[in-house]
Amino acid sequence: MKTHSLRFLFALGLAVPLALAAGPLQAAETHGHGHEPSAALTLDHGQKWTTDGPLRQAMGNLRQAVAQALPQAHAGSMTQAAYDALGRQAGRELTYIVENCKLEPKADAALHVILADVVEGADIAGGQGAGQPRAAGVVRLAEALNRYGAYFDHPGWQDIPVPSAS
Repeated sequence: MKTHSLRFLFALGLAVPLALAAGPLQAAETHGHGHEPSAALTLDHGQKWTTDGPLRQAMGNLRQAVAQALPQAHAGSMTQAAYDALGRQAGRELTYIVENCKLEPKADAALHVILADVVEGADIAGGQGAGQPRAAGVVRLAEALNRYGAYFDHPGWQDIPVPSAS
């Protein structure tokens, strides 16, 4: 899936619920570029947000792919084809979420903050990062997935160990 269509799908499928949701959450086009934490991301009265089966399936698939790719990306041994494949898989998983995930509006809005980071990470990993190394996109994906695990109730979820920059 090309980057522009991924962004269009994200904007189309997620912008309307963001506009309707209560709270000061950021839209995909206005969120920061990942250099600062998503300040608007909150828990549901101190508890993780509820998930549904389609969300857990797609995020689990993406978590598995990123966890497998991250060591190669960090070591500098990941091929361009593997980066491209990861970007395409992220696009497929995001499409599946948009088409099938049904969360209550506040949970949905919180999810969009994380999915904006997933889109950005997929873009960078897929070679659309305006000069950023593709490995940075894999790290960005891992960090977004770890944030998902911190804010969403996904039984059995395990964070992806992110190596420190050296």
